[in-house]
Amino acid sequence: MSHTYVAFIDESGDDGLDKPFRGIGDDGGPSNWLVISACLFRKTHSLDAVAWRDEISAKMPERKSRQLHFARLKHGQKLVAVQTIAKKPLRALSVIAAKNPIPEGIYKERNQLYFYMTRYLIERLSWLCRDHRRLAPEGDGRVAITFSRRGGMQYDEFRAYLGRLKDDDEGDVRIHWPVIDIDAVAAADHSSSASLQLADAVASAFAAGFEPDRYGNCEPRYAETLKPITYHRNKNYLSYGVKLVPNYEGCGLNQQQLKMIEVWK
Repeated sequence: MSHTYVAFIDESGDDGLDKPFRGIGDDGGPSNWLVISACLFRKTHSLDAVAWRDEISAKMPERKSRQLHFARLKHGQKLVAVQTIAKKPLRALSVIAAKNPIPEGIYKERNQLYFYMTRYLIERLSWLCRDHRRLAPEGDGRVAITFSRRGGMQYDEFRAYLGRLKDDDEGDVRIHWPVIDIDAVAAADHSSSASLQLADAVASAFAAGFEPDRYGNCEPRYAETLKPITYHRNKNYLSYGVKLVPNYEGCGLNQQQLKMIEVWK
């Protein structure tokens, strides 16, 4: 039987922990935040995702490429991109790591922080698939997950990581395993997948609300525009579709960044 859902995962920022982190006006250095986001929709909409991406591109005739890379868009283009995505039959989820509060030496291995944060994302994807199964009776209830390919990451290692989590009966892992197809976890290039380009837009939209630009400003409107499609339970967003690590009280947020919390409370 085929999968019921497909999920596409991309990130904004990096998992580098070598301080100093990027300062205001800096062009280089590790980001202050790591945002990993997923777009989930029914597998029956797989071909529609190309049309969704092209609908966004058609609203920007001045651009020469259909390919969507959110960070390269101008402010008005970013707004119309998220406005378009917010009207589509999909759900968005984001996990957000504040890197400044992380004690030195906690994440020593390659991709360790990325794996740790992605576990929270997979948890929430699994809850969403489980909770919405009655609304999507086609397929076997499982989700096929595709990552945007990132340098230095071996996806067989991530599948093995998920296998270890599944076998851990004594830990605090809360993934609903019946909907997660570990063998179907794959990676594709951003340029070749309209669905991954939508996930990139979601991740970059959330990052804009936390990671200051070169002038020190944060922009919460992109993420706020995506609120209609962001996963929640009974209007609880911060435990489901928007997960901060540590919780927002421990992130050292400034007044601009606190506006992002107000959106979801």
